[in-house]
Amino acid sequence: MTNSVVNDQEPAFIEVGSGEDKRKIAVRARAGGTPGLIWLGGFNSDMKGTKALALDAWAAEQGRACVRFDYSGHGESGGAFIDGTIGRWLEESVAVFARFCRGPQVVIGSSMGGWMALLLAREIAKREASQAASQASQASQASLAGLVLIAPAPDFTEQLMWNHFTPEIQREIQTKGVWMRPSPYGDGAPYPITRALIEDGRNHLLLGSAIEVGCPVRILQGAQDPDVPWQHAFALAHRLPSEDVVLTMIQDGDHRLSRPQDIARIIAAVAEIG
Repeated sequence: MTNSVVNDQEPAFIEVGSGEDKRKIAVRARAGGTPGLIWLGGFNSDMKGTKALALDAWAAEQGRACVRFDYSGHGESGGAFIDGTIGRWLEESVAVFARFCRGPQVVIGSSMGGWMALLLAREIAKREASQAASQASQASQASLAGLVLIAPAPDFTEQLMWNHFTPEIQREIQTKGVWMRPSPYGDGAPYPITRALIEDGRNHLLLGSAIEVGCPVRILQGAQDPDVPWQHAFALAHRLPSEDVVLTMIQDGDHRLSRPQDIARIIAAVAEIG
């Protein structure tokens, strides 16, 4: 498999939000057959990561549509990372899905993208419940064929961040509005955790009740993941409907799950859905 087919593709840009909140979102959309793929990346990552490129290359080989994009403050999109919140990035995910996806879609979410995928599924269910459109109109719209969640991190702002921060860090976030968190990834530069991110995250928590997504779900989780512990994936699986939900535990897997064997498992999960 080669990624050369995706490297020459220039992004399109759409505007999301209004007024001072308007930002340009970079999108790479490959036309093709269905089920299409849409990639939802992780916190402080972008659409040029190993997994995203591998999935786009596979989609190209299979003649399937594929959509990738960067949240605001990430990669090639506009906006500042420090302004990001779960609600803001969800708004962008919904806008990209509505604008670029047609027909059944496999939504692939990595880490925070797993949370986004679940929230997107909920938004789609709300849209379908409220619409009284014709069958022809409904056929032209995007729908969910399934979710593939890679080290999914729903509720991470509360359960994996705030609840594990020391009182000193919590106090700094509350009083100063931001704490610069050291990063073990990329260039190691610290990145901001804001009070707005934490507080807005509480408006989107999912793990306290059943999560109805209305489609098959495949979860891939590394047992050696230092950022999203495997117990978190089990808690999520417990909240999903019992039918057609498969959790795959990769005993020697870390958080990234970007090794060739991990990529192969992810692609197999996508292919299994359709």
